[in-house]
Amino acid sequence: MFNIVLVHPQIPQNTGSIGRMCVNANLKLHIVKPTMFEISEKSVRRAGLDYWAQLEPKIWENLDEFLQENIKHKERFFFATTKTNRLYFDASYQPGDFLFFGGESTGLPRELMQLNFKNAVTIPMGEHGRSLNQATSVGIVAYEAIRQNIDKFDFRKPL
Repeated sequence: MFNIVLVHPQIPQNTGSIGRMCVNANLKLHIVKPTMFEISEKSVRRAGLDYWAQLEPKIWENLDEFLQENIKHKERFFFATTKTNRLYFDASYQPGDFLFFGGESTGLPRELMQLNFKNAVTIPMGEHGRSLNQATSVGIVAYEAIRQNIDKFDFRKPL
């Protein structure tokens, strides 16, 4: 299982969609406050459909609280950012890794990424692109991590 960490998410529909994906892909969702919305908002649940009840996200009051509990794993922290040239598919992911994604308009705090900047990764974009939708970005990176480790996951086989 991989850990998806949303640091200060701002758009409830993205968080709901990410939660739905986490249930379907056997990912653990961590949400680090502050958020720009209430986690219980109808828009979060609507985007997550009936999956939201199965999700059981871990809600952290702030980044310090998250790090106090998880800093021991910092060598396995991966940071999605536009501030690097290392492509997400060039990283080697392992089950248990933490995949971090920042707020939609703010990205990840630089001081957080400095904990292990060698694991900062980016998604390639065209010359006019600045960033992708947060839910899209989480899906791209998370499924690459799953692809690299598919033999360690128990997914239903297609008919």
